[in-house]
Amino acid sequence: MTILQIRTPKIFKPLLQGGLRYLGAWGGRGSGKSHFFGEKIVEECLAVPGTRVVCVREVQKSLKESAYRLIADKIRLMGVADQFRVLNDRIETPGGGLIIFQGMQDHTAESIKSLEGFRIAWVEEAQTMSSRSLEMLRPTIRSPGSQIWFSWNPRNRLDAVDQFLRHENGAPAGAAVIKVNFSDNPWFPKELEAERELDYAMRPDRYGHIWLGDYEPQAVGAIWHMRDINDNRIKDIPDDLERILVAIDPAVSSEEHSDWHGIVVVGLSSSNVGYVLEDGSTKGTPQKWAQRAIALMDKWDADGIVIEKNQGGDMCRAVLESQRHGLNIIEVHSTRGKHLRAEPIAAVYALGRVQHVGVWSQLESQMCQFTASGYEGDGSPDRVDALVHGLTELFPAITSRSSTARAQQDTAIMDYNPFGYEEDRGRQYEAVME
Repeated sequence: MTILQIRTPKIFKPLLQGGLRYLGAWGGRGSGKSHFFGEKIVEECLAVPGTRVVCVREVQKSLKESAYRLIADKIRLMGVADQFRVLNDRIETPGGGLIIFQGMQDHTAESIKSLEGFRIAWVEEAQTMSSRSLEMLRPTIRSPGSQIWFSWNPRNRLDAVDQFLRHENGAPAGAAVIKVNFSDNPWFPKELEAERELDYAMRPDRYGHIWLGDYEPQAVGAIWHMRDINDNRIKDIPDDLERILVAIDPAVSSEEHSDWHGIVVVGLSSSNVGYVLEDGSTKGTPQKWAQRAIALMDKWDADGIVIEKNQGGDMCRAVLESQRHGLNIIEVHSTRGKHLRAEPIAAVYALGRVQHVGVWSQLESQMCQFTASGYEGDGSPDRVDALVHGLTELFPAITSRSSTARAQQDTAIMDYNPFGYEEDRGRQYEAVME
């Protein structure tokens, strides 16, 4: 048996105790998380011949995006290269064991069964793992004494791994979870120290996330900013509300793992300021979301329920009316693309014209994961979609001006004819190519 002397920072000691099912290490850059797990894989493969390990990420397009090179380097640096075979797509280990590298997004409920005999699964960049992938992986890694390891830099409290291992009720039984940062790494390199100091000076808004494992204040390029939300947060409901609406964005299905049904209550004051009064989003059957929306309408004495006309509007209307006849149902027509319809609403926030009454963490988290390129969070931005529907109805002048401007821009692009031809544009293109 090979005896290894592995220098390990003290912070990782809780992850070395026996009898654990889940190991988790979260924190910022330069903490040594990946190095710890890479070395532990080599150690486990030597200690238990025949061990099979899968290193997974949510998305893995090539081995360059995996821990393949890290583990191969650890095998060499630890002086045990003669006991492993580092191949092009996998690593063979003592006793007929194996280390493979896969993306969870490539798996289905059927294909994931191929991992049932693996004793260890290491989830790299676990903050990107979807709840669907986590739910498939956990029961799959089930051989006696098997473990699932997680290393990640948190993005958002709604990330599946945070919901699982950093839940407000604590980690599940059989789990050891530690926070580890650069300050816990006794071998933190001077090159990274220079980078850290530069970020501290130049990027104070993102320093906490990058180096300390704090949640991101918002996704890079987010169209909503938490600063704007916090700056316009109030505790008490204004007494000059002139209009209150309940806005709905139902999920496409009501299965157990479906997205939430977005239900948000918004209001408009006499001074033309919008308010987010409640996030009443729910899961369940169409009847359940319809009943929740109607209950919120009664609670707030709302003037109507807003639905999206061009995405299942007829279905929404039918479900609502099956629960109560005579509802005032208001249909909004959304522009194509979620980010296009969200941008004018985000602009209203930036002007300080929307205030949140209280804290609506899940809604606000979704808002700050919404970029000009689309939504970067897990699942669907159901709560944000409902918010946009409601505020679109409350601020019709702003949103209609935005839509008109986009339409004029599109028309100008289509009308642009640099060649001055009168023929149809398809023939113009062919003539130029010839």
